[in-house]
This record gives sequence, C-alpha cells and structure tokens, in this order.
Amino acid sequence: MSDASAPAQPTAAEVRAAAEAVKAALDRHLEAVERRTGEDDPAVYDAFNALAAAAEAYDERLYDRYDEVTPFEIPGADDSLPPYAGPDEPNALSVLIRRDYAVVEPQRLLAQAQRIADADRDETGDQETAAVVGASVHAALGVLFGEYEPDEIASRHKEFGLEEGDSTLWVSAADELPEPGEWLSTPFDQADPERVVCRFDVSSVFDEDEVEEDLDDLDTADR
Repeated sequence: MSDASAPAQPTAAEVRAAAEAVKAALDRHLEAVERRTGEDDPAVYDAFNALAAAAEAYDERLYDRYDEVTPFEIPGADDSLPPYAGPDEPNALSVLIRRDYAVVEPQRLLAQAQRIADADRDETGDQETAAVVGASVHAALGVLFGEYEPDEIASRHKEFGLEEGDSTLWVSAADELPEPGEWLSTPFDQADPERVVCRFDVSSVFDEDEVEEDLDDLDTADR
C-alpha cells in the first residue's frame, strides 16, 4: 500500500531544470564578480546567495531522483544570511558588533584596572577612586571599558588578561536614523538579517576547518 503523504519523486525533467538553474546562477555569479565595484559589492552577495540556493535545490533533486550527491558544500541556514531585502540606496545604517572574551588572567586584569584608577585619582585628586577596583573583576571590567574604546581593547586584549572568543560585525541598512534614544534600552532586538549589507565573522572554528583540510590533504598524499 503506497503512502499518499510521501512527497512525489522529482522527474528527470525537474532534475535537468535544476541543473540548468545552477549553470545560469554560475554565469550570473561570475558576471557579478567580474563587474564588482568593491570588496563588498551587494550584487556579488546576491549572486552568491542565488548560486547557493540553486546548487542546494539541484543537490536535493539529484538525490531524491537518482540517490546521488554533488561535491558542493552548501552553506546552511546557520552559516549564512537570507537574501538582502533592504533598500538599494540606504539613507542610514547601523553597525552591530559582538566580541566575546574569556577572563584568563584575573590578576592581570585587576592590576591594569587599578593602574587606570590610580592614574585618574592622581589627575583629579579624587581620593575615593583609589579603591574602586579592589578584588572585583566586575569593577575592573567597568574601569577598563570606561577608559578604552572597544577597538583598542580588542588590539590589546592579552595585555588586560583577556582571551578572544568569536566576534562578528553586521552592517545593516536603514531607511532613516531612529529618533535619539529610541532603541537604547533594547539595542539588538530589531536586528533584521534581511537588511544586512555585509558581515564579518571571526572564529577559531574557521582555523580548525583549515587544519582539518590540511590534515586530510596530508593523509591523501601519504597513501
């Protein structure tokens, strides 16, 4: 007895059409790359997403019809953003940044924060700031981030007893700037992935992937 709820197997013509869509997407991607106006050209980004979607559709139909797969690695939903759906000419933008750190040397962090507090005390003559840090990592972090810009902390993190984790930067398009103070209580709640013009991710997992690929290449060469 057949299962009426099972999805219909794609026809050979549908598999062929999916393959043709991949070819067209490849041509579009190459043309966008050849004509790109800068490193973060949105046309290249759009063409990349279209190529990924076409390749994934072909891979699925090929497998469903012939039980075969392609050698393509298709980015998953967690690894890429949806197609850009924001304005072609944004009038404003938001830059969303997240950087993670581990406090690996608390004593170094405390010493650096105390040095900052002592310097402020000497400069202002305010004796109350002398004991602002003490043994509190919480207070030390407040002093550190109150003194330095995040970019400087990122470049000097080892000096402050910190170890870098993952980081990401999203440049998001907007129609206009929000009213002053409008989003300060919830600064990240309105992040829309479909309005992200470009993003930059840094993670040790990328390095691990590269190491695994290198090891695979060595194993292949030794055989």
